[in-house]
Amino acid sequence: MRKRTKIILWGVWLVGSLAFAGYLLSMLYGKADPALMMPGPLSDGHHQLADDCAACHVNPLGGGEVLQQACVDCHGDVRKKPFDSHPAAKFKDPRNAPQLAKIDALHCVTCHTEHKPEIIAKNGLSQPKDLCVHCHADVADDRPSHVGMEFATCTSSGCHNFHDNRALYTNFLVKHLHEDPIKADGTVPAREFAGVVGEIMTYPHDRFPVQALTAGDMDAPTGAAVTPGIRRDWLETRHAQAGVNCTACHMPPDASGTPMAWTDKPGTAGCAQCHDLEVKRFGQGKHGMRIAAGLSPMTPDQARLPMKPDVAHAQLTCLSCHGAHRFDVVKAAVEACTGCHDDQHTLAFENSPHGALWRKAQAGEIDGDAGVSCATCHMPRVDFDVNDWMSRVMVDHNQSASLSPNSKMIRPACLHCHGLGFSLDALADQALIDRNFNGQPKVHVDTMDLAEQDQKRRRANAGGDDAGMFGF
Repeated sequence: MRKRTKIILWGVWLVGSLAFAGYLLSMLYGKADPALMMPGPLSDGHHQLADDCAACHVNPLGGGEVLQQACVDCHGDVRKKPFDSHPAAKFKDPRNAPQLAKIDALHCVTCHTEHKPEIIAKNGLSQPKDLCVHCHADVADDRPSHVGMEFATCTSSGCHNFHDNRALYTNFLVKHLHEDPIKADGTVPAREFAGVVGEIMTYPHDRFPVQALTAGDMDAPTGAAVTPGIRRDWLETRHAQAGVNCTACHMPPDASGTPMAWTDKPGTAGCAQCHDLEVKRFGQGKHGMRIAAGLSPMTPDQARLPMKPDVAHAQLTCLSCHGAHRFDVVKAAVEACTGCHDDQHTLAFENSPHGALWRKAQAGEIDGDAGVSCATCHMPRVDFDVNDWMSRVMVDHNQSASLSPNSKMIRPACLHCHGLGFSLDALADQALIDRNFNGQPKVHVDTMDLAEQDQKRRRANAGGDDAGMFGF
């Protein structure tokens, strides 16, 4: 009897184990609700992927290297110089091998642990604030200005970023010493797509030659719901002026290049034919990351920031901001943002100096590129490589790229209109951020002062102002 009981218990254990393993596999491959077995909530950067474990755990039987590759697949482009001041290559260099004994800087999860909200701090960090001490314990020997500083302050606003430190290294700070808070001729770079479209090889020139179209040129099939309003909106856009016809969006080509059947509500595939860089960058930010992962589009009710309840279930796609047929970039720059976001910073935009500049630009009172919209700062115009031989200024649709830490916003956005010192102080003042920069910074960071001290020390050690950078 005892032997039979033992066999039954073993059988129950085996069946239960197999069932549990099966559930885990089905969860990883999207066949079951992963929230039931998730070890803890995801960070703000990844929480939208909570219902698709396989987005990161691409192989349920894989180990750390598999998970690392998942990180690289999404974030690898910015883990190289000049975007990353601590690229993996730095730690693969044999000369830096001793540093790996102190902290494993080759794996993202060393500092960005998921499912452990109790240890995840600002910017998704899960390491103690004094992490820098492991490699930079002797920093004060080379920089007397840092004597007595606590290592817990290294990543304070305006000091250092482990990854993108392009706006905070000493020579750059010195170059921008004593700048005026507000530049007299502040404007953002002009977009260049229309001017260089003829040189973009991936543009479908064969299907849609760049030439102005009229209402009689519309190629929508018979029976398509083309209303007078749709016809008017299309004719007044740059699409019609540049030869982009109805079938370009409503009948995008499949993988073989064959146009698909007409659809009344096209997705991002139509946009990607001409705006592949914009669509790619959109998929790398919080607005589009679910689409890039093959999930349903994000909706405002999934956000962790305050959103307006009446748009809670609106799906975020290209058309959410640009609107079908008119594709109004002016509306997309402000109204599309304020139509969903309900946080203090957004609500304060209208009565802010930025909001005033935007209204003047739209009224023609100032240069259009001098207006400051939500997109001006959060989706800045950046020079991107189109191919090996050319680049163009485009709106970066990855709004997460300059979001956290906010000092990443300095080079692509703030410095077009403001001095570096003023920008650092403003971005360190959370109350000023909440007011959408309505007022002057009440916070001062020592970054520029320390850089100037280092400059004076280097000059003194080099033998005076006329000695040059290297003392000769």
